[in-house]
Amino acid sequence: MALRIRTLTAFLNPGDPVQLERLRGVAQEMSELKHMLAEAQIEVQTLRLATPPLATWVHPGERALIPLAQRLEEACFVAGFGYASLGPWRPGDDPALAATLPDAIGATSTIFSTIRLTAGAGIDREAVLLAADAIRRCSTLTPDGFGNLRFAALARVPAYVPFLPAAYAPGSDGSDGPVLDSRSGAFGLAIGIEAASLAVAAVDGAATLDQARQALIATVEASAAQLDKVIKSWLKRRRAQFLGFDFAWAQYPTPERSLGTALERLSGAPVGRAGTLAAAALLTEALDRASFKRSGYNGLFLPVLEDSVLAQRAADGCLRVNDLLLYSAVCGTGLDTVPLPGDTSAPQIAAILTDVAALAVRLDKPLSARLMPIPGKAAGDPVTFDFEYFAPSRVLAADSVGFGGLLATEARWALSARRA
Repeated sequence: MALRIRTLTAFLNPGDPVQLERLRGVAQEMSELKHMLAEAQIEVQTLRLATPPLATWVHPGERALIPLAQRLEEACFVAGFGYASLGPWRPGDDPALAATLPDAIGATSTIFSTIRLTAGAGIDREAVLLAADAIRRCSTLTPDGFGNLRFAALARVPAYVPFLPAAYAPGSDGSDGPVLDSRSGAFGLAIGIEAASLAVAAVDGAATLDQARQALIATVEASAAQLDKVIKSWLKRRRAQFLGFDFAWAQYPTPERSLGTALERLSGAPVGRAGTLAAAALLTEALDRASFKRSGYNGLFLPVLEDSVLAQRAADGCLRVNDLLLYSAVCGTGLDTVPLPGDTSAPQIAAILTDVAALAVRLDKPLSARLMPIPGKAAGDPVTFDFEYFAPSRVLAADSVGFGGLLATEARWALSARRA
C-alpha cells in the first residue's frame, strides 16, 4: 500500500510585514524534503504554513487582518506554500479581530483561520458566540457554503497539529506550548499522514480482531520508520526542528482510501449503526499503542464530506451529528466537514459548539468543529461540490434548538477533567 503524506506543515512567525525571503527559504528546504520523499516513492500532496495566535503578531485594529491575510497569501504563493493557517483567536483577545476572520477568508482563497472555544478548563461564552457567528457568515461567502472549509472552532487543540485549519505555532510568550528555538531562522515541521488506506489494508488482511490490531500497529510503525530515515537525512545542515507525525487516519473520497471502509470491515455494520463506536475505539487504540514521534491529533478523522463511505452513510440516514460527537468520545477530532441546513441559526450552532467544547474539556482531548451550513438547503437535501476532496452526500439535521438555559448565563464556566 502506497504511503501518502497529506501535508508537510511549517510552523513559524512570518512577521508583519510578511517576511517573504524567510518564507522562500523555508519553502525551499521543505521542497527539498518533498523531493527526497518522492525518490523514496512517498507522495507528498501539499506544503503548508501555520502561524502563531493572531493577537501575538497582528497589529491592533479590526481592519488590519484583511490586508495582512492577503499579503500572507501572496507571499505563500510566491514562496511555494499551497495553504496557510492563521493562528487562532483566543478568549481574551480583541473581539474585533475575531469578527474580521470571515472577511479575511472571503478576501483570500488559501488562508484558513480558527477561534479557540476554551481557555484552560473553561468554556468561553464569548468565544462560542463569535465562532458561531463566523460559521454563519462564512456560509454566505459563496453560493455553495464552501467558505467554512477554511474555518474551524477549536477546543483544547494544542500547537503543532499539521492539519489545517487547526494548525498553529505557539506565541512567543510560551502560553500556547513550547516555543521553537528561532535562532538562525529555525522553523518547526510536522507531518500529516493520509493513513486511512493503511487502515483498510491492515484490516483486509486480518482473520481475527487481534490480527487486525497487530497489523494496524505494525503498519503505522513501519511507515513512521520509513519516513524517519528520509527525515534524518534531510535534517542534516537544515534549520528545521522535526516535531513529529500525525497519523490521524486521514482519508480521500474513494472506498479504498476511506476510513469508513475500515470501520465497516471491523464492525460488520454500516457506519452509524451499533458497533461503529467499538470499531472507532479499536482504530484509535492501535494508534496509541504504536511507537513513533507524535505531533497533532493522532486520533480518528470522521469528516463527512471527505470520506466516500461516511458521505454515503450520511446520505442514507445512518449517520447523524450526535453520532459523530459520540464517536469523538473514544477517538476522533470532533465534527468535521458536516453539511447542515442553510438556515441553521447562530444560536443553534453555538449549542453544537458548546457540546464539542464540553467533551474536549471533560475528556481532556483535542476536538474541533468544521460545520458547513449550505445556503438554500434543508435537512435531507443532496449536496455536491466541484472539489476533488469532497464526496456527494446529503444535508444533516442540526439537532439543535439553540444556545440557552443556564449554560448561556455564564461568561466562562469550567469543567474538571474526568479522573482516570
